[in-house]
Amino acid sequence: MAVMAEPERAEVRDAMQRLAALTETRLVAASSLYRTAPFEATGPDFINAVVVLATRLNAPELLLQLQRLETGAGRQRSYRNAPRPLDLDILLYGDASISSPALQVPHPRMLERAFVLVPLAEIAPHRVSRSQLGAVASQVIQSLDR
Repeated sequence: MAVMAEPERAEVRDAMQRLAALTETRLVAASSLYRTAPFEATGPDFINAVVVLATRLNAPELLLQLQRLETGAGRQRSYRNAPRPLDLDILLYGDASISSPALQVPHPRMLERAFVLVPLAEIAPHRVSRSQLGAVASQVIQSLDR
């Protein structure tokens, strides 16, 4: 069993704190941290988590703030699924359905990814069904906090 280095966990926890510090935003809930292999990409394992935010920012404003945090962490968008130090996505925005060139909510691939559904089910079980979890059950995901 591989154990992730503490600095990588600290980076994810730091990102959660930065999310909580966004203007007109508060952190409501945060999942455990999870280790997963890259999905549809190559490279080292990722540490994933899901948070619930309460915010007065509209979805495009929130997306802009998330992209600023990613850039501040050193993210470069050199090609699709390029390795990145931080990847922040809006999975859901209340019950809104948003479709624009810049943003799709609900996230269009969230139901295909255990690294999204498992932590989401932990903190918002009403948002994830058993059948959705069953559809990603073959994907390896390891809790780091339990």
